[in-house]
Amino acid sequence: MPVDILLVTKGHGFDYGGFYAIFDDDPELHTTQVEQPAAQVLLRPENVAAYDAVVFYDMWGVAPDANGQLAQPSDDYRRSVEALLDNGVGMVLMNHAMVQWPGWPLWRTVHGSSFMYKPATPEDEGVPRSGFRGGASEPERNVDHFLSVVDPNHPVLQGLGEGFQMVDEGYLKTADFENDPDIVPLLRSDYDWVQENFKLPGGTPEELANWQHPRGSNLIAWAKRSGNSPVVGSDAGDGPAGYANPQFRRFLSNAIHWVASDEAKAWARGG
Repeated sequence: MPVDILLVTKGHGFDYGGFYAIFDDDPELHTTQVEQPAAQVLLRPENVAAYDAVVFYDMWGVAPDANGQLAQPSDDYRRSVEALLDNGVGMVLMNHAMVQWPGWPLWRTVHGSSFMYKPATPEDEGVPRSGFRGGASEPERNVDHFLSVVDPNHPVLQGLGEGFQMVDEGYLKTADFENDPDIVPLLRSDYDWVQENFKLPGGTPEELANWQHPRGSNLIAWAKRSGNSPVVGSDAGDGPAGYANPQFRRFLSNAIHWVASDEAKAWARGG
């Protein structure tokens, strides 16, 4: 069944041709693409109502504001995201979309990831900053791993068998987010998620010298209840090798169809 989706991008470099081919090659994904900050107009409740789901592939709000503090969204955009959650709009967040808005606690609530770009709240004190491996800057260091299907009966995982091999960027993040009862594991990696295999994004020389991170989570993709919205978060989906992977494309298409479905919306509401 065709799904009308709003695809939000900007703020992070990517291979345009390879990425948009995911959507152009799938006749069931009717896609409207919009970049930040113009996306914030289309995400207002009266505009986003025309779409069945929203896919976020942006990385906005990471630059410090004029006072050197972590950026905050406008009141208008905050209200729009709150309305998405209140109205139960299905969302899929890919890769760096979960790194954006590090200073906005609500965005962490949306995706559920424990990825810590920079500490933003008093509760973040003592929480290690997250690491990365590979990506657009060093594709030769991408993670080559097998992503195992956790529950073959979940709609997002249909047609994937036991899982699939994928070459992609990796995120080192703490495992505590898996304790959230609103999170349902979907794909796990067989890679070794230890600090020695990763780098710290940015940071002062002192931060780089003192960085310590415990063994990280191998959970690469998950479903989450966020307000009334069904959400799928995926660390996977950074570069050309991932974009072209037919099984990753199947996973992404499944995820979009599922978050747009009445079944997923009932699940998110606890029905």
